[in-house]
Amino acid sequence: MKNGTKRLAGIIGWPISHSLSPKIHKFWLKTHKIEGEYLPLETDPEHLEYTLETLFERGFRGANVTLPHKEEAMKFMKFVSPQAEKLGAINTIIVHENGDLEGRNTDMYGFTENLKAASFALKSDEPIVAVLGAGGAARAVVAALQEMNFYEIRIINRTMDKARRLAEDLGGNINIFEWNESEKAMAGAELLVNATSLGMEGQPPLDIEIDALSDKAWVADIVYAPLQTELLKRAAKRGNKTIDGLGMLLHQARPAFKAWFGVDPEVNEKLRKFVLEKE
Repeated sequence: MKNGTKRLAGIIGWPISHSLSPKIHKFWLKTHKIEGEYLPLETDPEHLEYTLETLFERGFRGANVTLPHKEEAMKFMKFVSPQAEKLGAINTIIVHENGDLEGRNTDMYGFTENLKAASFALKSDEPIVAVLGAGGAARAVVAALQEMNFYEIRIINRTMDKARRLAEDLGGNINIFEWNESEKAMAGAELLVNATSLGMEGQPPLDIEIDALSDKAWVADIVYAPLQTELLKRAAKRGNKTIDGLGMLLHQARPAFKAWFGVDPEVNEKLRKFVLEKE
């Protein structure tokens, strides 16, 4: 590769000014005293192929991929990981020594590790989870929950066709519920996950009741801006243990950093504080 001694990685998206990935990776580079850089590669859809094809010659060891390229970028990969195939999208690219591109998806890993870090554990023999949403993020969440051996996964979504498509694609122990059936879906659940963008800054609020949820259940939100969403605030007020969405973002970055820079970095409070600091 033509990168000399400095190792390069970056993020491909359109736009990418909102992305926290540069802060995460730059923090780890500094912490581990690695001679490297993590650069923004703002790329409109028209120039995606060019950006991907020139990663090797520009000395990049890899890149993250964010919206709107996570599905389209798969077409230009020489290899695609089983997780990425399952989800139909990539968020990480590894540039091999011969220039071949490998696409991976670390969202499942990020979600699972975030739950583990919060000490979440299944309690019953036939655990149930309720998931709000059926988009790309929900697909990763549901696939991760399947690997955690939940007995039943209940998807609550406004658009039934989208929910059915997700259930058909992933198969297994998935049942779908309409939005107005949320109480029925939450009854008996050990975990509730908001896998939509509702409640995020700049997005509509998450308009759903959680009274049917046991106060012993956990509530997780993949939204991290704000860190404490209205859903998490309401859950905490009624005694539920909660998990914010920042951990998923931080943990999904770990496998990429390890692949590019050779170190498995730690997610800790110092990193969380740094990432949340306003510029």
